[in-house]
Amino acid sequence: MNASAVKPNQGQDIVIALSKGRILQQTLPLLAAAGISPLENISESRKLIFPTTLENVKLLAVRPSDAPTYVEYGAADFGIAGKDVLLESDCQNLLEMVDLQIAACRLMVAVKQGQSLPAQHIRVASKYVRSAKNYFAAQGRQVSVIKLYGSMELAPLVGLADCIVDLVDTGKTLQANGLEAVETVCEISSRLIVNRAAFKLKQAQLAPIIQSIEQAAHKGR
Repeated sequence: MNASAVKPNQGQDIVIALSKGRILQQTLPLLAAAGISPLENISESRKLIFPTTLENVKLLAVRPSDAPTYVEYGAADFGIAGKDVLLESDCQNLLEMVDLQIAACRLMVAVKQGQSLPAQHIRVASKYVRSAKNYFAAQGRQVSVIKLYGSMELAPLVGLADCIVDLVDTGKTLQANGLEAVETVCEISSRLIVNRAAFKLKQAQLAPIIQSIEQAAHKGR
């Protein structure tokens, strides 16, 4: 189904899709500073929909990779998702409104320590297939991307790939597995996204929330 054929959430409630995990833990204090807090502990609950201290605002707890989809198809007005997820997404019906500067890290190219990338064709292992292809294509370098979902560091060690493209925070996992980051693909942080149609139809309701969250994000910097 085409996202443009899906009507945005037109009810009175404002729905925000939150990415579970690390992003969620850093999102909740930010929302609290903006005056939005869930009425129960999301991390300890089996529920997926949560009322908040604002009567007309509800929160959804979703997988990080699904947050843009909920916004794209209008099931949520807002979402909070990592830039890495957005770069891999096909979603067209959403807008990036605020760089929240939380869950910050880098998407990087890593190789075995002491080695360099081949001059010719490069085999890359990554779950960030689109980002990897675009990065190397922009440099005119030919690559084959092998999609993996986890244990990325194994790929260069067993000869599956020449390098990996993966998120790097402290770099300790790379170091523990004999790898080193050699190139930065892009800086990553979490973004506040909004459904494009909802932003037009419900602007009077959504604009104050965007402003409050943006102010809270700026105060944290």
